[in-house]
Amino acid sequence: MRTLRLLNALPLLAAIALIPRPAAAQEDSDDAGDANWVQRCERLNQNNADDREQFCEERVVRLAATRSLQVDGRENGGVAVRAWNGPGVEVRERIHAWAPTREEARGLAQQVRVRTDGGRIQADGPEGGRRRGYSVSYLVLVPPRTDLTLETNNGPLAVSGVQGRMVLTATNGPVALRDVGGDVRARVQNGPLTVSLAGQRWNGAGLDAETTNGPITLSVPSGYAATLTTGTVNGPMNIDIPVTVQGRFPRQFTTQLGGGGAPVRVVTTNGPVQVSRR
Repeated sequence: MRTLRLLNALPLLAAIALIPRPAAAQEDSDDAGDANWVQRCERLNQNNADDREQFCEERVVRLAATRSLQVDGRENGGVAVRAWNGPGVEVRERIHAWAPTREEARGLAQQVRVRTDGGRIQADGPEGGRRRGYSVSYLVLVPPRTDLTLETNNGPLAVSGVQGRMVLTATNGPVALRDVGGDVRARVQNGPLTVSLAGQRWNGAGLDAETTNGPITLSVPSGYAATLTTGTVNGPMNIDIPVTVQGRFPRQFTTQLGGGGAPVRVVTTNGPVQVSRR
């Protein structure tokens, strides 16, 4: 048996897909709900747009507390869910519309309707075109114990401070998990995966998080207890926490941290791996 603190593996063999996303959606991945979101949205997108005009609007909706919640970001929409101690659930619907004129963009935004019935959040709106369209991102504040089913396509997905049963799916967008617990399954297709553990051990059944084409960054508190599985098929690995493995160091490995505990699996197929102590 041997203990390794640092492993620099082979160079990345497969290219990681880099697919652009709307700038407004990118900002939502780690946004605590700045009161100036509308101004930032319009300024940021105006700087990156061609000759299209922008219109951004935020709507705030309060819902009764629910044990489970589903949020579908649809095309280009980001989803960020955070725990809070407020009453019920607060949904901040962030609508970004674009068109040849600002009035047309405003008209598009006004036609967007977000359904929040039955524990499901999803937007419907008019058909887009080559120079006109819209996206809806969400910042959702929920009780700390909430089951989540979240999906994004070309937008970021983030969960912070929540415990429960979670199914998280992202295509062409980053996923960030911070201080979460429960029975969590995350799948990312073409995007980075960031996991920041908290406390001394995983609270719940475990974590199973995987990205196909993207880097993973895992932060582990000092003294954390878990059965950790991590690694990559094609990419370098930088492991700066002590791990113990038998025989030759593999591309993917399982090790006991702090005497072991719930399974924590964070892996990638094509991308680098960074595991660090927080």
